[in-house]
Amino acid sequence: MAFTITMLSWSVIEYRQEIEAAGELGHALEAIKWGTDYFIKAHTSPNVLWAEVGDGDTDHYCWQRPEDMTTSRQAYKIDERKPGSDLAGETAASMAAASIVFRKTNSHYSHLLLHHAQQLFEFGDKFRGKYDSSVGIVKSYYASVSGYKDELLWAALWLYEATDNPHYLEYVLNNAHSFGGIGWAISEFSWDVKYAGVQLMASKLLMQGRHNKNNEQAKILEQYRSKAEYYLCTILNKNNVSNVERTPAGLLFIRQWNNMQYVSTASFLLTVYSDYLRRSNHRLNCHTGPVDHEELFAFAKQQTDYILGSNPMNMSYLVGFGPNFPTRVHHRGASIMSHRENKAFIGCTQGYDNWYGRGDPNPNVVVGAVVGGPDCEDKFSDDRGNYMQTEACTYNTAPLVGVFAKLSSLEHRIQVEPETTRSYMLHTTNK
Repeated sequence: MAFTITMLSWSVIEYRQEIEAAGELGHALEAIKWGTDYFIKAHTSPNVLWAEVGDGDTDHYCWQRPEDMTTSRQAYKIDERKPGSDLAGETAASMAAASIVFRKTNSHYSHLLLHHAQQLFEFGDKFRGKYDSSVGIVKSYYASVSGYKDELLWAALWLYEATDNPHYLEYVLNNAHSFGGIGWAISEFSWDVKYAGVQLMASKLLMQGRHNKNNEQAKILEQYRSKAEYYLCTILNKNNVSNVERTPAGLLFIRQWNNMQYVSTASFLLTVYSDYLRRSNHRLNCHTGPVDHEELFAFAKQQTDYILGSNPMNMSYLVGFGPNFPTRVHHRGASIMSHRENKAFIGCTQGYDNWYGRGDPNPNVVVGAVVGGPDCEDKFSDDRGNYMQTEACTYNTAPLVGVFAKLSSLEHRIQVEPETTRSYMLHTTNK
């Protein structure tokens, strides 16, 4: 949830004008505030953050509408005795990023978010530990595989973006090596693994010159940039060591369970870095040679087009978009008649017996949800029980908001400035 809000906020920070031009800024701000309001309530004191309500085991025994749930609503927290630096760090990052979003329109709320973000970062840094060691019930569902060091770097970078306080930049630089920021060369960016995002944001600071011009700081930022470019070159299939696999039709494929999350995050980072390169007049340096900003954006657009239906199944993996999209999404609220239509209580097993196994489309459409997507051969089965492919996650959709906004803006410019923009779009599409 926190990663979703961070990515929504980053989308607005990078593409606010484009989102506003599409008439969606109000919706974006509302969605962000829905999350940050919850985080404020969950952060009940400086060193206490409520981490989870309920548990995956008992919830999975039931197939019910949220209005009917009778499973345990026990809440679990992290604190000084049971730390969770990864959770505190990501929540701090989300609130710091959101504070930037609301700075001009709601300065009081922005200040409040920043206050919480700073407290959460200090808590996560001072009392270090993985949240899944403190809240053991999450291990089966949301285990912290990458640990907490990437989240602390991530939070510090967002706090530097929000405050310009050199303390946070020094934290990122001083811990670059020991926290793996300039050591890990990886091929995914997700709710659990933040290194690629950290490295890309650090690269932006270097391009913008937002650091002391001493050799040591520049040297460390250059190392961050080297790792960021490794990630991007891996995504583009231009590395000499390893590259991300693709399906026969060209979709990035990291793993079979909810693969689309990695596609949406990669598309966002490619789009953002493309803009950074364009503004700074730089190129991406891959093993196969330099890559210009247009090629990065072209590949992001290709991945996005695949998500929206340009694929062998002619399936839009964005629910509610296009003539053909998943209609049996693995989603309790979507798959059972709404409480408004039928107020009768639907129990645990009753939901499974009467609704889960139905062959009919869901009675409720979760518009905007991005499902897990096809397998490594571009095959997709629209089956409610096929949760690896049909489960929808908020962190699948959030990174695409900025990408869609940019694509929408370019489409609009084609109509207003046909020649120059069309040539740009053709150039990127051909690449």
